[in-house]
Amino acid sequence: MNKREGARRTLPVWKLWAGFIFVALAAACSPAQPTPEIFNTSSAPTIAVTPGAALDEIDGVFVGDYLPRPIALQDFTLPGNQSEAMRLSDSNGKWRLLFFGYTHCPDFCPLTLAEFKQIKELLGDQADQVAFLFVSVDGERDTPEAVTEYIERFDPEFIAFSGDDATLAQIQQDYGLFYQRVENAASPENYMVDHSTRSYLIDPEGNLRSTFIYNTTPTESAGAIQWWMARDEA
Repeated sequence: MNKREGARRTLPVWKLWAGFIFVALAAACSPAQPTPEIFNTSSAPTIAVTPGAALDEIDGVFVGDYLPRPIALQDFTLPGNQSEAMRLSDSNGKWRLLFFGYTHCPDFCPLTLAEFKQIKELLGDQADQVAFLFVSVDGERDTPEAVTEYIERFDPEFIAFSGDDATLAQIQQDYGLFYQRVENAASPENYMVDHSTRSYLIDPEGNLRSTFIYNTTPTESAGAIQWWMARDEA
């Protein structure tokens, strides 16, 4: 397990051990409790990786969960804060840091987006080469209007998508994405959603290059992004 995982509460973890460890980590955004409805998780998320060393550092530099070979991601189209039909590929040409969450999340989502803002500041002039993406896993409540209002609390330049179950099901395996709805019998409209808490680093061509677990610091993430950018320029 990645040494940065710590002793925090997690949902089921899918591990692929072939000399290389890639963890699709799911961390709860609500108190642990039985969940009557699980959607888009009919089979275990799988990510094809090339066997290699389990690395999160290279020559003493933190680079995230290192993928020896880029993973080509499927494009997707969803409405969001910039258009009624936004595609992942619309931001090709830039590096991207992507996070899946939802606007009613009480902890991981707002904290991660606040850290995205810090990462952007730490990148300085290089921030122009990076897009910050938020994809909602709660399309029932997270309309384009809702994600627009939400993302603007952090940075109006961030890109927010209003996800739907059908689209998320298509791309789920690319990211090892996990999410499940936790019903609230006393107040059905106030349900919670447990979900993966990793951030995903995507290169300008649309390939997944690395991932960062939740408690990765903004300084570590910014340094890793700069390392990847310099590596590709070399």
